[in-house]
Amino acid sequence: MASSGIRYPFPEPPTEGEAITLAEGVLWMRLPLPMALDHVNVYALDDGDSWTVIDTGFDTKKTRAIWETLLAGPLAGKPVGRVIGTHYHPDHIGLVGWFMRRGATFSTTRTAWLMARMLTLDPHAVPTSETLAYYVRSGMDPEEYSARRTERPFNFADCVAPIPLGYTRLQEGQTIAIGGRTWDIRMGDGHAPEHATFWSRDDNLVIGGDQLLPSISANLGVYAAEPDADPVAEWLTSCEKFKPFASDDQLVLGGHKLPFTGLPLRLHQMVENHHGALSRLLKHLSEPRSAGQCFAPLFKRKIGRGEYGLALVEAVAHVNHLYLASQVSRTLGDDGTYYYAAFTSGADDTATN
Repeated sequence: MASSGIRYPFPEPPTEGEAITLAEGVLWMRLPLPMALDHVNVYALDDGDSWTVIDTGFDTKKTRAIWETLLAGPLAGKPVGRVIGTHYHPDHIGLVGWFMRRGATFSTTRTAWLMARMLTLDPHAVPTSETLAYYVRSGMDPEEYSARRTERPFNFADCVAPIPLGYTRLQEGQTIAIGGRTWDIRMGDGHAPEHATFWSRDDNLVIGGDQLLPSISANLGVYAAEPDADPVAEWLTSCEKFKPFASDDQLVLGGHKLPFTGLPLRLHQMVENHHGALSRLLKHLSEPRSAGQCFAPLFKRKIGRGEYGLALVEAVAHVNHLYLASQVSRTLGDDGTYYYAAFTSGADDTATN
């Protein structure tokens, strides 16, 4: 594939409380996360008398304190007039409500707004019966299941500030003015439904959120709320959709890692990475296995307890994709777990739901 390769024009990230200027009126900042992926990138674009902030980080005392430093320092005391959320995940919209209570407006997709509002208003002290059933269907490790069934699960309300009513909807095909530029809004799916990306008409900038990342793969997960979803198909479709608009010289501002160029190659890699994983998974399913027994062909590292949940939902996503594409059967075992198996040559689909 003809490409100049993937390059990183800004090889060092900003330190805590500081910002790096990527282009005229465009600041890159980084906030900490308490997980293996230990940071999220956020951006501020100069709108003249105010800033537009793209994504916000978690709602924690530490993150709020860092924002106060940024507001007084790199943002020069000028107010944040608008926050844009690329998607509903908590590391991206955790402090939206905090900014809104300070006078900012909020723009995002309808799906992102509904998901964020619903999840912040729905905390649980222990997993729901539907979640526990999903764990069993997925073949969760028995020790992991035993620990999780009585533990407080992750709740959005733990790290997302309450989001007030009222937002501006972003839609596919719209344009939006940010930072003295006109941007085309293009939606992606797979990592999060209706994930907004922004493509400048005036220079080579692309704001990619988690839809366009270098060097790491965005998590594609299936959850108890929609156990038969196929985010892998949605992701692959989105990558193909973006290809006609990608060029080597675009500077892509992602939600994690470093800004990069070489988007055509990266889109190609993201598609091929999943095709490769699906091919390995299909071979692994030469005998019946649950999703929880499919980590080996999908991940190139040992999965510890801290990564187990994300690994499981991604494994479910990939077996779902093969099942919905009629490449494997799915049988409900006596233990309540789904087992997937590749069809032998000439075999009929005898899966049970």
